[in-house]
Amino acid sequence: MRREPLKPGDVWMLDMGLAAKVRPALVLTTEPADHEQALVTVVNHTTQVDPANPWAVSVPKPWLKEGIFHMQQVGTFPLKYLVRKIGSLTPEEFAKVKLRLALRLGM
Repeated sequence: MRREPLKPGDVWMLDMGLAAKVRPALVLTTEPADHEQALVTVVNHTTQVDPANPWAVSVPKPWLKEGIFHMQQVGTFPLKYLVRKIGSLTPEEFAKVKLRLALRLGM
């Protein structure tokens, strides 16, 4: 079964292999080329919200539980860990996440 191509700003359910957790993750990278490793870089979505954390970005969506994208939880995973696409952020929402991530990474 062929999955749909990856696009930055898409949100996929991802098997993170952590205590059998499958959770939403925001795709940051494009579809890897044939000569690249089959990896995707994401930022995790979590329902564990700490109001004092400056690296939390809230993007309310009807298809996401209440929570945040956590800029300290960026990771790279094999494509085979992607389960299914659940939605996409608008360009404005994705820009909000990218700005906060750039600040977190000192870029």
